[in-house]
Amino acid sequence: MQKVKQPEPFVYQTKLENGVNIATREMPEAQSVAIGIFINVGSRDESHAQVGISHALEHMVFKGTDKLDVHQLAERLDDLGGNANAFTSRERTCFHLHVLHEDWQEAVTLLSDMLLSPALPEEEWQREREVIFAEMSMVDDAHDEWVYDQHMKQVYAEQPMGEPVLGTKKVLNALDVKKLRDYLENHYRGENILIAAAGRIKHQALEKSIQQSAWKDIPCQQHKPRVQAVFHAGIHQMPRKMEQAQVVASWQSINVTSAEKPMAWIANQLLGGSMSSILFREIREKRGLAYSIGSHLSTYTDTGLLSISCSTMPDQLQTCLDLLHDTIADVCKGVPLDMIERAQKQLTVQFRMGMDSVEGAMLQIGALLDEETLYSPLEWVNKVNAVEPEQVQTWLKAQLEAESLWTISAPGQVLN
Repeated sequence: MQKVKQPEPFVYQTKLENGVNIATREMPEAQSVAIGIFINVGSRDESHAQVGISHALEHMVFKGTDKLDVHQLAERLDDLGGNANAFTSRERTCFHLHVLHEDWQEAVTLLSDMLLSPALPEEEWQREREVIFAEMSMVDDAHDEWVYDQHMKQVYAEQPMGEPVLGTKKVLNALDVKKLRDYLENHYRGENILIAAAGRIKHQALEKSIQQSAWKDIPCQQHKPRVQAVFHAGIHQMPRKMEQAQVVASWQSINVTSAEKPMAWIANQLLGGSMSSILFREIREKRGLAYSIGSHLSTYTDTGLLSISCSTMPDQLQTCLDLLHDTIADVCKGVPLDMIERAQKQLTVQFRMGMDSVEGAMLQIGALLDEETLYSPLEWVNKVNAVEPEQVQTWLKAQLEAESLWTISAPGQVLN
C-alpha cells in the first residue's frame, strides 16, 4: 500500500522551560523573513497611574541597547534594508522586523537586545515624550480618531479598556525611566512572550538561536488574568468645532476565541466591510450622505465589539442617523442571499491573497497568545464557506437588536 505523505504543520511551536513561546511558519519559496516579538500586555493592563506606559515603552526600546546607542541602533536597523516597526494595542505590544532571509539572525539579535537590555536613557525619554505629545495632537486633529477614543471611553467607562492607548500628558509627565524599566521587567517575561517568524527560515534554527540567547534566562511568569470588561450602552453627544459630524455606534460582540468568528466576519463584511456592503451602498452610493462609512469587528480576551463609523456633513446629520437606524432595522428583517455569498467570497479572496505575505503570516502567528490552535488561511476559508446564510442572518439580527452605545459629535448643538 502506498503511503500518504502527511502535510507539513502550518506552524511549528516550541516552549522554553520559562514559558517563552517560539513559533515559525516556514515559507521556503520566500526571499525574506518577518520576525515579531509579541508581548501579551497592552493598555488595558495598565493602572490609572500608568495610562500610556505600554506605548511609551514601545517608543523607548528603539533608543539604544547596552551595546548600541540610539544612532548606532538606528543605523543597524536601516542597514538591514527591511522594515522595522512596532505597535501597541489594548491587549498586545509587538516589535517586528522584515528582512532578507540571510539576515534573520541579526534581526533576532537586534530585537532581542532591544527588549532584554534596552538602554532607556533619561535624556532620550525627555525628547521622546515630546514626540508622543505630538502624536496625541495628531489624533486630536483627526476628528474620526478623536471621536473613536471618546467612544471607547464611554463604552468601557471607568475601566482601563476605555483609556486611550497613547495615554495622557499628565501621566506621561510623571513617568521616568525607572518606571519604564520596572514595567518592562514586570511584563516582558515568561508566558507573556511569543517570538514568531515567517518566511524562509527553519524552526529548528530559530529555536537554537533563542535557546542560546538571554531569552532562556528571563524569569518564568504566567500571564495574569484580566478583569472582565463591562459594556455600557446609551447615547453620548459631544459638541465640537469640526467640519464634519462623526458617528460611532457599537454593540457588545464575541471574544477573540469564539467559535462564532466565521459568522461574525461574514456579518461584518456584508454590513460595512466593503464597497458593495449594505451600509456603503445605502448611505454613500444611493444617498451621498457620507464619504466615510463602514463597520468593523474588534475582538478581545473576554469580549468584543461590532462597530459602525460614519462621517457626514453637520446639516445632514439627522437625515444620516435616521437612515442608519432604518438600514439597521431592514438588516434585522433579512439580508439577500447573494450579499451573504458575496461576503463569503470576499473573505475567501482576502485569506488566500494574504498567504503570499510573510509579514501577514508573522502577524497571524501572534494569535497564539490567545489560542492553543492556529488555523491556516485555507482552514479559515473552509470554515467561512461552511457557514449557512441562515446562521449569518440569525447572528447579525441578535447583535443589532441588542443594546448599543452611540457617540455623536458635531459642531454646536448635536441633536435636538
